[in-house]
Amino acid sequence: MDAPSAVSISESTAFRGTIVALGGGGFSVSETGESAIDDELVRMAARRIRGGAEDEAGAQSGFGASVGLPNVCFVPTASGDSRDYIERFEATFEARARTHVLSLFGQSPWDYQDPAMLLDMDLIYVGGGSTANLLSLWRRHGVDQRMREAAAGGTILAGISAGANCWFAASSTDSFGPLAPLNDGLGFLRGSACPHFHGEPGRKESFREWIAQGRLPGPGIAIDDHAAVVYVDGAATSVMVESAGAQAFVVDTGGRLHNLDEQGPVASVSQDG
Repeated sequence: MDAPSAVSISESTAFRGTIVALGGGGFSVSETGESAIDDELVRMAARRIRGGAEDEAGAQSGFGASVGLPNVCFVPTASGDSRDYIERFEATFEARARTHVLSLFGQSPWDYQDPAMLLDMDLIYVGGGSTANLLSLWRRHGVDQRMREAAAGGTILAGISAGANCWFAASSTDSFGPLAPLNDGLGFLRGSACPHFHGEPGRKESFREWIAQGRLPGPGIAIDDHAAVVYVDGAATSVMVESAGAQAFVVDTGGRLHNLDEQGPVASVSQDG
């Protein structure tokens, strides 16, 4: 890795709210459905409904059972509303949250719902799949605007892979087959994103090259599987990791790589290995 240097991650003046971008991992790939990052997301949602206050019973349960369960909505657009994916989400979260699904395909038994439902959620969790398809359908149905409104109201936005890419101005995606730049993101977060940074062949090399060539805007955020970057009001504030060796990085406009933890604290929500 190149020698570190100061990298600015400027705060966006347009977006307000909390976004958690997962490079990979979570319940999507866990054989048991267990994920320390997902656990922390539920805790964040539970703290939201308590107004940020920790009470003794909530601290003991870990999920704020004393004041009710958080409303968590899964948005599986990128996978074409995969039934298996939705059922996996429900099995993972139903014991610790009130689960909801926003199905733009009208997938039975969830059926189509007005995206305005997102405004009533404590946590919105966007699944992986095709970033390009997600962006197209969200814009057609007005989901992008509802996401922005929900975040401004305090709802936590989170997502994995395509569900992480979508928040940025641009990203590295395999939506069209081979990895390619996509300069068509929502722009809630500036710069570009690359999930699965060390987990899939070609991700690291292509992302750094595209930013250096100006084909993707910098700075870039590169996130390993089992790592997540937390953003507050457009600025990266911390990194969560649930597996030994998982990291997140900044790629500057010259294509140079820097540990993101040089910019803020790393929270090891669980450490194995």
